[in-house]
Amino acid sequence: MRTTHQKPQPHRAENGKNLHQVEPVMIDPGAPIQRFGTVRDLPVSLPVEARKQSVDLLNEIVADTITLRDLYKKCHWQVLGHTFYQLHLLFDKHFNEQSHLVDSLAERVQMLGGISIAMGADAAELTRIPRPPKDRESVPAQIARLLRAHEIVIRGVREAIRATEKNNDSGTNDLLMSEVLRTNEMQVWFLSEHLIEEPVVPHEEQVEEHSFA
Repeated sequence: MRTTHQKPQPHRAENGKNLHQVEPVMIDPGAPIQRFGTVRDLPVSLPVEARKQSVDLLNEIVADTITLRDLYKKCHWQVLGHTFYQLHLLFDKHFNEQSHLVDSLAERVQMLGGISIAMGADAAELTRIPRPPKDRESVPAQIARLLRAHEIVIRGVREAIRATEKNNDSGTNDLLMSEVLRTNEMQVWFLSEHLIEEPVVPHEEQVEEHSFA
């Protein structure tokens, strides 16, 4: 008796589609579609040289801002003492504000045709902010470290403001002035006020001096 070989039928999902049509296609990473450090052409009426300089400056600020953001989270977790509650909340507020700045800065890099720093390891290589120890530090040491980090960010922002003004990159200039610079200056003010040496409980002579009796 002669037998015939039938072509195997593909497995079908319950909805009738072939399984190979609904399963994810895993693709091995190949060559990148754009190299870091390059700037693709976008019709934003800004010379490529100006956009390239802005992208480089912005990426340095992104790296510093990511580092400052994460430093705030470290302080948020490790703060202690009689101002714990207030600083715990303040550090987290500043962390969220810095996170917003990271997003705005990175998106500006993409708008200019560049590629933004994104991963923590890449930010660690590029940042100008010194790496803090893993140890817990006192509140004055935490605040002093944050203030030094802010100063580094602000110095880089001011440098970028001058460069973008010279290159007529008004969009980047506006972002740096209206958001990045002012946010960092505000946070510096809030931090600095915590370093004033005022006693938690007034001394007896201060109570007598302000008494209405």
